[in-house]
This record gives sequence, C-alpha cells and structure tokens, in this order.
Amino acid sequence: MMKTYSAKPSEITKKWFVVDATDVVLGRLASEVAKILRGKHKPTFTPHMDCGDNVIIINAEKVRLTGKKLTDKKYWRHTGYPGGIKFTTPAKLLGTEDKAERVIKAAVKNMVGRGPMARERMRNLKIYVGNTHEHEAQKPTVLDIAAQNPKNKRVINN
Repeated sequence: MMKTYSAKPSEITKKWFVVDATDVVLGRLASEVAKILRGKHKPTFTPHMDCGDNVIIINAEKVRLTGKKLTDKKYWRHTGYPGGIKFTTPAKLLGTEDKAERVIKAAVKNMVGRGPMARERMRNLKIYVGNTHEHEAQKPTVLDIAAQNPKNKRVINN
C-alpha cells in the first residue's frame, strides 16, 4: 500500500522568481503566479503547508487586459458609512503610478483562495511599478510567462 506524501517544514525550500508583466494578459499572469505561490508546481506540494515560492512582479503598470475589461470592470469597496459604496476601474488604477500594483494583487488574491494560509501566501508576493526591485540579494530566477504560450502576451497596435 502506498502512503500519501506530506512535506515537513524542514524539507520545504523556497525559491525566488521574478516576472516581467510587460504586455502579459492579467488573468494568465495571475493564474501562473497563484500556482507558484501555492506550490502546486512542485512534486512535494502539501495543501496544509506553505510550500510555495516567492514571486516578484515588475512593470505592473504595463499589464494588459483583454476585451473591454479596462473600462467596464469595476473594483467595489465600501467606506463603512451608509451610502458609502465606491468603485474604481482598472484604467484608473493602471493610470496612477502609486496604485497600479493593486490590479495584479486583486487578481492573484482571488486565485490563491481564502483563509489564513492564503494571507500567508500573499505575503510572498512582491509587486513593483517600474523595472527595478529591491530583492537582488535573493538572486531571483527569471520566469518568462509571456514566452510559455503565444496567448499570454497581448500587444496593442496603436
């Protein structure tokens, strides 16, 4: 009889990946990043352990959305006061430099799941606007999501 493998905390090794979001479709980027954060790409995946890797996303403002999502999709929030429902669109968030990473963070957060383990995994995600990040000391491996599938990259011809 074969036993199910369960990783121990001492057996878990975490790697660092850097992903360039330039012209990559948001949903495809988010699903790949969520898979890496959960650790489902490893043969030693254990659902109740944080066996995922760390991911750094650069150029967050250059991510692409397909269809009319840039203007029609809405991110809702509530202030806590009566009549205090507010919304914003990805176009507004990507247009402002200090909030562009919120679009990617929201997409990945919805794919990682809910609960305490998901919040712990989301701490392993670092998103930066622009081409630089402050994690060179971790020697991250470059992960080219755009090259994995031709559908992953979308260039707008203006």
